[in-house]
Amino acid sequence: MSLQDFAIAVAEALKETNIDVILTGGAVVSIYSEGKYVSKDADFLSMTDHQAIKQAMFDLGFKSLGKDFYHDDCLFTVEFPGYELVIGDEPMKPEGKIKSGKFTLKLLSPTQCVMDRLSAFYHWKDRQSLQQAIMVAQNHPVKLKAIEIWSAKEGMSDRYKVFLGALKK
Repeated sequence: MSLQDFAIAVAEALKETNIDVILTGGAVVSIYSEGKYVSKDADFLSMTDHQAIKQAMFDLGFKSLGKDFYHDDCLFTVEFPGYELVIGDEPMKPEGKIKSGKFTLKLLSPTQCVMDRLSAFYHWKDRQSLQQAIMVAQNHPVKLKAIEIWSAKEGMSDRYKVFLGALKK
């Protein structure tokens, strides 16, 4: 099972218990980089109370280890790192979706995914996140003007230029 299929299966099962989730993080990078970046976990955001999420994950056969949920039959883990989609300092709504039968997985769009990765590069100087942003931008159309405007709001126009220069290479 691919990470994308795993994320869809978990999100769909949670939806059946009235828990809505948004896929974020490295799993989205893995999907949009078409496997060039490999992630072993699915990070979901949800407005649902964490105790309800925890119970739903237990009901699905997952166990808890620290902040992660794992299943003996799965290669991937699940984490719920937050409840609200905020990239840098800006609250957002997920713009990406993947249809699977009657279910739609909500996730970051390619542009939001690049912003998410650039946020780590901007604020923590994480070069790996810069490389991930480049991978996504090379594999999917992204709105460079929107990323430039967001970067300016973050006070990171100089680092946006680093990203743009690396993207053009």
